[in-house]
Amino acid sequence: MEKVILGESSVSSNSSSFTSATTITETGHTFIPKRYVLPPSQRPDGTLDLCPYTFLPIVDLSLLRPQIIEQVLLACKDLGFFKVVNHGIPQSVMKEALDVASEFFDLPNEEKMNLYSTNVYTPVRYGTSMNQSKDKACFWRDFLKHYSNPISSFIDLWPSNPTSYKKKMGDYAREVQKLHEQLMEVVLESLGLDPNYLHEEIAQGSQVMAINSYPTCPEPDLTLGLPPHTDFGLLTIILQNHLGLQIMDKNEKWHSVPVVEGALMVQLGDQLEVLSNGIYKSIVHRAIVNSEKQRISIASIHSLALEKKIGPAPELVDEKNMLSYREGSFNDFLDHISGEDITQKNYIDKLKINQ
Repeated sequence: MEKVILGESSVSSNSSSFTSATTITETGHTFIPKRYVLPPSQRPDGTLDLCPYTFLPIVDLSLLRPQIIEQVLLACKDLGFFKVVNHGIPQSVMKEALDVASEFFDLPNEEKMNLYSTNVYTPVRYGTSMNQSKDKACFWRDFLKHYSNPISSFIDLWPSNPTSYKKKMGDYAREVQKLHEQLMEVVLESLGLDPNYLHEEIAQGSQVMAINSYPTCPEPDLTLGLPPHTDFGLLTIILQNHLGLQIMDKNEKWHSVPVVEGALMVQLGDQLEVLSNGIYKSIVHRAIVNSEKQRISIASIHSLALEKKIGPAPELVDEKNMLSYREGSFNDFLDHISGEDITQKNYIDKLKINQ
């Protein structure tokens, strides 16, 4: 695994300038600092239809295989996003993951700062915004990110406080990795590929757990928790405790994603867009914030291994469907975001071949 330095001290030299969104909230400010105020064109527009998405596609894993494949095909072609139910992960495991995530963000700042880093290659890191050392405007989010597959290689690096963190988040990480492998089989089948296509690479691929806290915000109309962007991986599986995730449809209209007890949200990433040669598209999404409730989300981001390049499946390229994407790897993506702001569709556009 390249560029993941397990012995590296995670506290960078500019940690003295670090201020988390949680810290600002705890001071009782009635306004947000200027560095969080977005230009008017980038702010959440209150005139948009921000009601929960009414017709969110559902994939029910209790159905017969042909029915599941049909549901996945329609969801991936229409929106690039779906709600998965009857997935087999116990409700208790999901609740405990959310609870222990909340416990972590409630820790004293000096405890969390032991994991602080601005280095995107660090296998376990705490931070704020997107890339606070590069962001032109900051975003109202604190996060903990850590590698999770194979879990035996990374779990000892995870936080030791809360004392139940490794157990509770580890149980969820294992379950969601299994779900990812199961979902990828039906996604591949929906494309007309062998369900075992890239089976070893997917099973041994990267799993990054992004545990996000969006504290209450005194001026939520002026900022965002996350800007519009796509994820680089194959699939991202999301667990959230409150409304805040929004997805963009084909008409560039934003929709809030409802919180449904027991369900998980699945969104397609850039690697899947590349693999499908553009048949499926990665979905643009963002996070809004609110003035009433802290929101916790756990995004399990799955891709091939860091150094493993992925290109369009040869079976999906022919005279009618020309090769549309260059190969790319997770390492290439990390190189990209370590050097510039992450913006909507920015990296996937670099992989597209002009026809």
